[in-house]
Amino acid sequence: MSYHRFVVLGDSCAEGLDDPYPGRHQYRGWADFVAARLAEEDPRFRYANLAVRGRRLDQIVPEQVPAAARLEPDLIALFGGGNDVMSRGWDARTVARRVDAAIRACTEISPTVVTFTLSDISNRMPLGARMRPRIVALNEAIREAAVSYGAQLVDLWPDQAVTDSRYFGADRLHLSTHGHHRLAAYVLGLLGVDHDPGWLAPLPGTPSGGGWRADLSWVVREVLPVAVSRTRNRLVGRQPGDGFFPKRPDLLPMTRELTRDTTLDEAWAPGNA
Repeated sequence: MSYHRFVVLGDSCAEGLDDPYPGRHQYRGWADFVAARLAEEDPRFRYANLAVRGRRLDQIVPEQVPAAARLEPDLIALFGGGNDVMSRGWDARTVARRVDAAIRACTEISPTVVTFTLSDISNRMPLGARMRPRIVALNEAIREAAVSYGAQLVDLWPDQAVTDSRYFGADRLHLSTHGHHRLAAYVLGLLGVDHDPGWLAPLPGTPSGGGWRADLSWVVREVLPVAVSRTRNRLVGRQPGDGFFPKRPDLLPMTRELTRDTTLDEAWAPGNA
């Protein structure tokens, strides 16, 4: 099947953190890789990315779904839920309703919808086991809604790459370039589109070792600043994602160009980058 109008919804994982375009102040990520490959199949192909970092599912639906509907997509990818998992006042039933509403809304405006479960962060984060039951509950809700509304599912929970730190950025949460390649390969495979087999090939060598020193450095460098920022935001009534905007709000063609990324021979960049 050929796709002409691809729209991505979600949070920072859909935006492309932590895979910046070389030499640019903009993130690339799995969605751009998928769009680049789909553009090879059809010169009429257009791509928009409405994702905003920090957004929960109950924000994604009222903010991004109406904008997506106006673009009349024939393919939607929805990656969200991570911020719901990390929010205060977690309630599994509430989040399950949010998941159901989000996936239902996407299937009402696009014939093909791809959604995703989350991987197990407890394998790479100290105290990450505390989040594991929440992720399990979120994933069950995503699987159930995908079946109910006929969405296609990329199930990341069993992916063994979760134990390799090289697939993740410095915060151990967002994907690195390797991780975004891997996720793009899963999406393209699900859609029946061939892709670079190297994106799923095991990385050579072994990941760098961890240990308590690395964990302590991670807490100081990544965790504490986020905790301070979230506390400040709560005090002033600021919501996660406020002040950020979609990187690609309009349906635009993809423009081929060489990059300075030594891990790639060639990449595609958005025409408005």
